[in-house]
Amino acid sequence: MATLVIEGLRAGVSGREILKGIDLTVSSGEVHAVMGPNGSGKSTLSHVIMGRPGYEVLGGSVTLDGVDVLALAPWERATAGLYLAMQYPTEVPGVAVEEALRQALLARGQDVGDLHARLAVEADRIGFDERFLQRPLNVDLSGGEKKRNETLQLAILRPKVAILDELDSGLDIDALRACARRVEQATHETGLGVLAITHYHRLLDELHPDVVHILSGGRIVRSGGPELAGEVERTGYAEFATP
Repeated sequence: MATLVIEGLRAGVSGREILKGIDLTVSSGEVHAVMGPNGSGKSTLSHVIMGRPGYEVLGGSVTLDGVDVLALAPWERATAGLYLAMQYPTEVPGVAVEEALRQALLARGQDVGDLHARLAVEADRIGFDERFLQRPLNVDLSGGEKKRNETLQLAILRPKVAILDELDSGLDIDALRACARRVEQATHETGLGVLAITHYHRLLDELHPDVVHILSGGRIVRSGGPELAGEVERTGYAEFATP
C-alpha cells in the first residue's frame, strides 16, 4: 500500500502565491480527480509535486510513504515512485522510447531482459504503433500519439502514484478511451494511485474517480464522489469561485 499525502501545501511562482493550503491523500488503487477553471492552480500542483524548477514552496508538506518528497530532486521523486504524464509531452531528439525506458528501469535496479516484449504488449493494448518505439521520444508524433506514449511509459515503469496533467487534452475519443482505460486497469493490476487533473467530465467517463476535488483560487473548495463531476458539467465552475 502506497500513500501520497499532501498537507497544507502552499506554493507560488515569481513572488505570487498560487496554492494556498492544499490537503489531499491518494492511496494505492484510488483515483482522485482534481477539476477547476483555468488559473485555479491545477497544473501548479502537479509541477510542485514533481519538483519543476521555478516554483517556490511556501509551506506544508508532500510525502510518499513517509518520505519527504519536497526534499528530493525531480529524478529522485520519479525513482521513489511518482510519475507525471505531462499536458504537453517533451520531445527528446536522439533518444528512442525503448532506450529511455531501459535506462529508467536500470536506475531503479529492475530487470530489462524482457523490455522489448513488454513494450510490444503494452503498445498493442493502447493502439500505439510499434514503429514509434524506436523513434526519438515524442519527436514528430501527433498530440494523441504523444499521450499514448506517456501512457505506455506509465505502464512499463509501474509507478506507485501517477499524476495525469490533463491527459485528455488534444485526444480524440478513441485515444482518450484507450489511455484512460489502460490507466484504470493499472489501478487494479499494480495498485496504481492516480491524481487526475482535468477541466472536463469526459475523461472521467472512462477513468472512473473515487473522489472528485474542486480547486478554485488555489484551494480545494469542495470534495465529493463522482457525481460532483456531473454537477460541474451541468452548472460550470462559477458557484465554486472563491473571493
